[in-house]
Amino acid sequence: MKQIKIWIEAIRLRTLPVSVSGVLIAVGLAKFNGQFRLVPSLLCVVFAVLAQIVSNLANEYFDFKAGTDKKGRVGPRRGVTEGDITPSAMKKAMIGTLVVACLVGLSMLLVVDPGEGYANWLMLIGAGVLIAIFAFAYSAGPYPLSYHALGEVTVMGFYGLVPVIFTYYVVAGVFHPFAVVAGIAIGFMGVNVLLVNNYRDVDDDRDAGKRTSVVVFGRKLAAFAYLLNGLLAMSILGVLWIRLYFASGWWFLLPMLVYMLLHFITWHTLKHTDGAALNPLLGATARNMLIFTLLLCAVLLF
Repeated sequence: MKQIKIWIEAIRLRTLPVSVSGVLIAVGLAKFNGQFRLVPSLLCVVFAVLAQIVSNLANEYFDFKAGTDKKGRVGPRRGVTEGDITPSAMKKAMIGTLVVACLVGLSMLLVVDPGEGYANWLMLIGAGVLIAIFAFAYSAGPYPLSYHALGEVTVMGFYGLVPVIFTYYVVAGVFHPFAVVAGIAIGFMGVNVLLVNNYRDVDDDRDAGKRTSVVVFGRKLAAFAYLLNGLLAMSILGVLWIRLYFASGWWFLLPMLVYMLLHFITWHTLKHTDGAALNPLLGATARNMLIFTLLLCAVLLF
């Protein structure tokens, strides 16, 4: 039982709503537009979760190898650093999960029209390869993105735009501008999860030479960015609401209002919290994102 808990901590269960939210919103939009298909939707959810788990395991493994993690860190316990998981076991879990994710990704080709000259298949394979590369490039390679204040850019692209746009395409068989708008909004919400993580770890990261955006710009600006990201996400979705108003009416505003309430509460707590007390806010930020997603999907579906 203890070992199971250790591995749950390693995959960072509380952060998985970041990957799921983009997929669910794309599925909700597809249903709203009468283009929903169940099997592709399920495959996209599974792939998104597996891809994020690969990224989380890789982050722990490569941070350990780089020496940027240390025992007794402020954030959640790192299994490899603390000696609960061997580096070999973490590496095997990372590679094994990647293989399963690739198999799920390839299975999507069976449910997507290959198009003329199989261009659609090549596009999806290319997207899958890029996702795999960035899952590792975030914390590994000659220029780890998270070490050079580029983590937020990565999250915006690969937890916002990419999952929403390509999930919609896999499910509906076409691209749609609604997916781009929703992808940007979800990306801003996802960035906030990373901001909380880096806000909490700023001192450890600075000592380790890891230049996250919070290390570069400071906590005060990071807290403001957290607030601003939520406002930008809802402002962008306001454009989508105007477009969908005649179909969904004022109900579309309900998820936005609920999210903003939760967002302001979490932001206010963030400003007045330090150290290990910030750990629950990581889950709270992901929770806010998931609650918004579920409410929005409910409006789009019903």
